[in-house]
Amino acid sequence: MIGVKFKNFKKTESLQNIVENKIGGVIEKFPELKSSRVSVLVEMENSRTQAGLDVFKIKLCVLNGAFKNLIIEKSDSNFYKALAEVSDSMLETFNRFGDKQRIKKRNQARNYVNELKKKFEKKWVAIINKN
Repeated sequence: MIGVKFKNFKKTESLQNIVENKIGGVIEKFPELKSSRVSVLVEMENSRTQAGLDVFKIKLCVLNGAFKNLIIEKSDSNFYKALAEVSDSMLETFNRFGDKQRIKKRNQARNYVNELKKKFEKKWVAIINKN
């Protein structure tokens, strides 16, 4: 479930749909995220005292599930660029997390096999020494 909030920025259905589709597309690629609650804050910072471009900040928070408490925050002078940066960062972060879990499971399996080999070798040596 994706919740989108706007701060200092006019909320429109089209912008909300764009954010939900972009973030939802990434979430669909990771089954661990489908049951998670995801909150997206879209914020525009502009200063009336300083001239310059407005800055769009997009902050994504995963509130529960496998990626609980994950926060990704990106900003840019263009709303669509900031959203694309968040999407790219999500893919990178979630893939890295999946790699860490896969490596951890692989190492556990290797350790288990090595332990079995050691036990087997000890028993084999004991059998040979008896004869």
